[in-house]
Amino acid sequence: MIGKVWPLVVAALSLGIDAYVLAGVLPDMAGSLATTAGAIGLGVTAFTAAYAVAGPFLSRALAGRPARTALLVALGAFNLGNLATALAPTLGVFLASRLVAGAGAGVLTAVATATAGALVAGHERGRAMALVTLGLSTGTVAGVPLGMLIGEHMGWRATMGFVVLIGVLSMLALALRSSPLPPLPAARGRKTRPMLGSPRAASGIALSFVLGTASLGLYTYLLPMADGRGLDGWGFTLIWTWGIGGVLGAGLIGQPLDTWGPRRLLPLIPALLLASFLTLWSTDHPAAWLIATALWGASGWMSVPILQQTLTRDRPEQAMTLIALQMAAMYLGSAAGSAAGSTLLATGTSPGALPGWGALAAAGALVLAWLTARLTPRPGSATPHTSPLPHTPEAQHTPAASRCP
Repeated sequence: MIGKVWPLVVAALSLGIDAYVLAGVLPDMAGSLATTAGAIGLGVTAFTAAYAVAGPFLSRALAGRPARTALLVALGAFNLGNLATALAPTLGVFLASRLVAGAGAGVLTAVATATAGALVAGHERGRAMALVTLGLSTGTVAGVPLGMLIGEHMGWRATMGFVVLIGVLSMLALALRSSPLPPLPAARGRKTRPMLGSPRAASGIALSFVLGTASLGLYTYLLPMADGRGLDGWGFTLIWTWGIGGVLGAGLIGQPLDTWGPRRLLPLIPALLLASFLTLWSTDHPAAWLIATALWGASGWMSVPILQQTLTRDRPEQAMTLIALQMAAMYLGSAAGSAAGSTLLATGTSPGALPGWGALAAAGALVLAWLTARLTPRPGSATPHTSPLPHTPEAQHTPAASRCP
């Protein structure tokens, strides 16, 4: 299966690196562009905002088009934005470039994930979607240390050039691919609005937001949380433990997802997250923190393909839009969680108490997960207004498929 989806995994890898790479070179960028670290930090906000807005809206415009064309357009915008960042002479150009890169990233995530799911047989969709998430999580985990390493030796512009290089390699792999890609699923007129407004879609997207708030948002404060518990010497180890847990979670969840389905696995994610935060809140033992932090990272990244399967398994014509909305909600939740943590610390909350607040968010996510699972059809069931995903690209003997490059 990896032979079919690896260009999509590489594309997700470059996206994951880009999302967090600025954190490792922020002071160097501020000095180079004659501005403050806070102003450079607005670049992360610009990227996230463009990602959240462009993904759902632009991906709908690409529905029904050849997947190769949509992927190359999204990657082209993403790479162009990153190249402009690498060459930016002023703060204004830098911020504009982050908007372009974020818009390309938002579309790329939705198109790549939907294409990965359509490239394989129905019983392999979970693994294919999880592989794209694996690329995203690996890039996110590696982004900061890679950015710091390259930046220390060659400067921050070389760091951004490295992101562009990975993106260009992904474009070449897609452009030179000999086998066809399936066409992107097309929405079916009046059925679009009811599906997007369905209770399952609403609760699933809300769950993605809450999980993003609790998992990625709180991750921003992992080091001060450890310091607040007297574990200041463990900070670097905990950062890598969280990342390794996330990569393993994304890499290993595919087979269970295909075997058991999202309905059974969905409530497990916030339950693990809740247990992790309660452990971090109630103890300062290093071993307990290492285990809890690994589970925290794993549960956060496992939730991505599970939610994607939950939302799209019986509605292929809405796959791209729903995935775009889900990922936008996750990144907006991350921004909201980071802002909430900052507010709590500013109002006198000790860093060591933040896991307790994270546990409250995880408890809310558990309720939402239970509700979303109840709304998810059991394996083998079907609704009268949906049709299953095609089992193989070869089965799509339609005019649209014949036009696919």
